[in-house]
Amino acid sequence: MIKIKNLKKTYYTPHSSIEAVSDINLKIEKGDIFGIIGFSGAGKSTLIRCLNRLEEPDSGEILIGEKDISSMNDKQLRQARRKIGMIFQQFNLFDSKTVFENVAFPLKIAGFRSDQIENRVREILQLVDLSDKMQAYPLQLSGGQKQRVGIARALANDPDVLLSDEATSALDPQTTYSILELLKNINKKLGLTIILITHELDVLNTICNHMAVIENGKIVETGTVEKFFSNPESNTAQRFIHILQGFQKKRIFQGGEGI
Repeated sequence: MIKIKNLKKTYYTPHSSIEAVSDINLKIEKGDIFGIIGFSGAGKSTLIRCLNRLEEPDSGEILIGEKDISSMNDKQLRQARRKIGMIFQQFNLFDSKTVFENVAFPLKIAGFRSDQIENRVREILQLVDLSDKMQAYPLQLSGGQKQRVGIARALANDPDVLLSDEATSALDPQTTYSILELLKNINKKLGLTIILITHELDVLNTICNHMAVIENGKIVETGTVEKFFSNPESNTAQRFIHILQGFQKKRIFQGGEGI
């Protein structure tokens, strides 16, 4: 289980301060696929980056299993991060390294032997259906293939938790769906907990079991995805549903024009 208690993060400028995350309290069950949704600037990316301390919280606790991530020193945090994989919107791959080398990179940093790295990389690339791209470079890959490499790299150290920061936002709808199906398959096969940051309702509806709505740095609603769509309580959730209904009506109207 992941427990977030009274988490706060403020950014300071020479003339002002911005409270990006304010008093966040959240529980995420082990093995769940949990979505955090909010409009741009709501604080969702700051929140997820606090979970592995890519952003340092000002205060609060982050418990992953029995480990208090928020109180760890640098050495302890480096060890803990091996069990917290992360995938990014812009892939963050090394263009000068092959697919194999990109996925192998965290294993080399962790000190694995060459034979262990070889076996693990081949195993993961088979899982993400990229066995035939081992010697390709990122510039030779499609966006969906790049994200599969990013997912494979995030899985290299056999993590317990996988964080996804808008990982499908740069992809077309068909590729997005294939990536979400891959993540569902990984969740089922490996049993790891997945936390997705998104502003896309289709992502939430396709893959997530539970969710939280964030607005102005605060969690304003939590519950099942089914409840979110059928009975949204917060103003932010209602706005999302209203926008979705507007798009649906527009598609129906445009389809009718062609008849």
